[in-house]
Amino acid sequence: DAPTLAKAHPSLICCTISGYGTSGPWADRKAYDLLVQCQTGLVSLTGNQHGPARTGVSVADIAAGMYAYSGILTALYTRATTGAARPVEVSLFEALAEWMSQPAYYTRHGGTQPPRIGTQHATIAPYGAYTAADGKDVLFSIQNTREWEALCARFLQRPELADDPRFATGPDRVAHREELDAIVAERFRRSDSAEVMKLLDAAGIANAGVNDVEEFLAHPVLEARGRWQDVPIPGGAVVPALLPPVDLAGTAPRMDAVPVIGQHTETILAELGHSTADIEALRASGAI
Repeated sequence: DAPTLAKAHPSLICCTISGYGTSGPWADRKAYDLLVQCQTGLVSLTGNQHGPARTGVSVADIAAGMYAYSGILTALYTRATTGAARPVEVSLFEALAEWMSQPAYYTRHGGTQPPRIGTQHATIAPYGAYTAADGKDVLFSIQNTREWEALCARFLQRPELADDPRFATGPDRVAHREELDAIVAERFRRSDSAEVMKLLDAAGIANAGVNDVEEFLAHPVLEARGRWQDVPIPGGAVVPALLPPVDLAGTAPRMDAVPVIGQHTETILAELGHSTADIEALRASGAI
């Protein structure tokens, strides 16, 4: 554990990642990503009126990893400036709890939690994905009065709706969501997705096609910005891999070849202080 390691190596920064924290009533409770999604209430928000759904990626694992990364960087800075090596602790539960702050405060101070409504929004309408004539979904939302008026005049081609008392304000539009959704859905059915997005762009309304993974892989932004790089893999082939998302001016991201299993065993053992004789003995015994 961290105290034992710190005693043997005073300058070592030890990072501990747990499910629910190393102390408290759930310190020994088993945990993995989806369990933590359930415990934090995230699953109660995802999905639609027909039932909950897990997120498409392991957000609790990712959140914990990101906070561990930033915590270690903070600890490194602390050590460099004060000489003190401080251990870092992150739990999956508390990492995802931080990401749950908006719905948590909405519920605590609003008296009710956001409803489970798929791609719609609890307090904004229209907001969500609608199906165009070619069967592809396009998501958009109205953020203010200017956008609402532009939607009515330039996309729906029904400028009189901007003054309709049912839809005059944001709360009015939410109260009459079903009627408004029917109007928007009917307009979507008269144009394919490319035309829908073109018209929404022209009206100054943010929108996005609901891409599948294949469409994401072929996304023009990734291609235009050179976000793919070929990486060698064992066997002599190469595979395209996404570059890290952070660009540091004047430096190139390091994208080494994928190693074979055990390729760096001796290097790592040497870094840990094992002599060549120690490593040979470990290999002879079958330990490595």
